[in-house]
Amino acid sequence: MKHVAVLTLVILTGCAVGPDYRSPKTELPANWSESHAGGITNRTAQLAQWWKTFQDPELDSLIERALLANHDLRMAASRLREARALRAGRYWDMLPTIEGQAAYINARTSKNAQVFPIDKINTETYDAHFDAVWEIDVFGRKRRGLEAVKANFAATQEDQRDVLVSVLAEVARNYVELRGFQRRSAITRDNIAAQQVALDLTRARFKGGISSQLDVAQAAALLAGTQSQLPVLEAATKQTLHRLAVLIGQTPDKLLAELVPAGPIPGIPPEVPVGLPSELLRRRADIRRAERRLAATTARIGVETAELFPKFSLIGTGGLQSLSTSDWFSGGSRYWTAGPTVTWRLFELGKIRSQIKAATAREEEALAFYEQSVLLALEDVENALVNYAQEQERHRSLHAQVAANRQAVELANELYSKGNSDFLTVLDAKRSLYRAEDDLAQCERTVTTNLIALYKALGGGWEEIKLVEKR
Repeated sequence: MKHVAVLTLVILTGCAVGPDYRSPKTELPANWSESHAGGITNRTAQLAQWWKTFQDPELDSLIERALLANHDLRMAASRLREARALRAGRYWDMLPTIEGQAAYINARTSKNAQVFPIDKINTETYDAHFDAVWEIDVFGRKRRGLEAVKANFAATQEDQRDVLVSVLAEVARNYVELRGFQRRSAITRDNIAAQQVALDLTRARFKGGISSQLDVAQAAALLAGTQSQLPVLEAATKQTLHRLAVLIGQTPDKLLAELVPAGPIPGIPPEVPVGLPSELLRRRADIRRAERRLAATTARIGVETAELFPKFSLIGTGGLQSLSTSDWFSGGSRYWTAGPTVTWRLFELGKIRSQIKAATAREEEALAFYEQSVLLALEDVENALVNYAQEQERHRSLHAQVAANRQAVELANELYSKGNSDFLTVLDAKRSLYRAEDDLAQCERTVTTNLIALYKALGGGWEEIKLVEKR
């Protein structure tokens, strides 16, 4: 018992060589540089289910289906299971290694090779034994290795969360894109119908000698140009439907019947809390992943440093051996050996120091990557804030432009019908109205997709979601 107590004390008080990890201190701005416009506030962001702020049941349904069947999420879950298994396996490295062996040997000794004649040249040997080796982790090589594996597992968890954030944003963005294309298609069809009426009226006026052949040709050209935009929009609509179906783990045709009926572009909430820059370190999965990878590379410096010192192990063998099965289990068949061993790579110290330098360089790279991840995250949010606020300003201007263009079309038609203006003025007014309406529809879509980009940049969406790991 005295020896066991001493051994336990050595293990517990053994040092772990190499640097102890400390989270890097990062200086962050107190607030965002972009002014709080477009409903943005610095209240604490509530992003656990940000897609529900759009109040669109169809979008909610697509998100739920993506969480269950998206293949990127399934692959991320598989990587997490792999990391969990590796972490569990590393715990066993702290325990003794015990191997059992059993053997039966039938041997014949050469009679002509004997110096002294023996009676028995044919023998049978029965042997069963256990070999045990326990490396005492005096200098912390195994403990540092376990630290590295734990940190890698945590990094893989953050990687899964990062994939989740991307999938949520991708589903929402494609859904908004779909509704945007449908809105633009509807505008195009309305304009085609109106321009067809104008063409028919112009032809009738030409037959009545009121307008010229040039007016008819110009009206037909405007109609054909507008009609040429519809196939492009229809193709984009179908492609977006296909993308959405794949994102929820279905074949590309599965959503055609469900989403072909046009729906509105999801509206934006009146207020968007974004919190403070300091919250990014706790929320952004890519920053959290980079920090855990830094912790892993720091621990590996300790693993390499421990190789400079001797390794202390306890080894032992115990078993039964006999030339006959009749007395194999008797006390006389027992044998055992036990004792401590020391191994030291004295002639490889130069190589070990090179490995320590390499591990240190990897740690420096991981620190730089972490710091870069923080800066890129800040840049993402700042850019998203700018885009969201400025696109809303653009939306207000385009809304006023559409209203003015509609009035211009009415006035141009009235003047033309009274003979106070030429048909070219009418065509220009209608062409301007169509472009303005299309620009407004695209802007409405962009405002919403910019908000989705802002939610993604803030790193929200993973906090309350428990993904099911399919085994």
